[in-house]
Amino acid sequence: MERTDPRSRRDAYGSRINRTHSPALAYAVPWGTILLASLLPLFPIASAAPVVPPIGLMTLVAWRLVRPGLMPVWAGLPLGAFDDLFSGQPFGSAILLWSLAMIAIEAIEIRFPWRSFVQDWLIAGAIVATYIVAAAVVSGAHLYAPLLAALLPQILLSLLLYPIIARMISILDRFRLLRIWMIG
Repeated sequence: MERTDPRSRRDAYGSRINRTHSPALAYAVPWGTILLASLLPLFPIASAAPVVPPIGLMTLVAWRLVRPGLMPVWAGLPLGAFDDLFSGQPFGSAILLWSLAMIAIEAIEIRFPWRSFVQDWLIAGAIVATYIVAAAVVSGAHLYAPLLAALLPQILLSLLLYPIIARMISILDRFRLLRIWMIG
């Protein structure tokens, strides 16, 4: 019996049916983008107050909210450890706070499985604002009015930046699910 190459039998519509996703892209893109986002605040930005949002945490939250079930709950531990190595915070602060953020998102996901983008934006804003204040406390700062006033621009910038990050994550999610025939 003669075997024919499956590529020779492609038609205009059936060539994209029954293709598998690239496992390397499917698993590496979310983790890699979060690790890369944790390194972004290292770029030199001169300011008197902290204004750079926690982009690594925001990327983790965006992946978890845009694609529920993709990132496991325990992902906050290794990703937080990586962020602690480069953020300048005491080691263990991002491990704890990122893990708590993942647990909070999981609890919200169980309670409200169907959400809209506005609700996701509010959830992400609450998590990021809580993270910024908690990271200041963990670093040894005392919560006085001047400190909260100094953290307010960072919180507001994080709130405004989340829709852009969520959109980028949705584009990366489509890239992550590319078919093998497009890559090879």
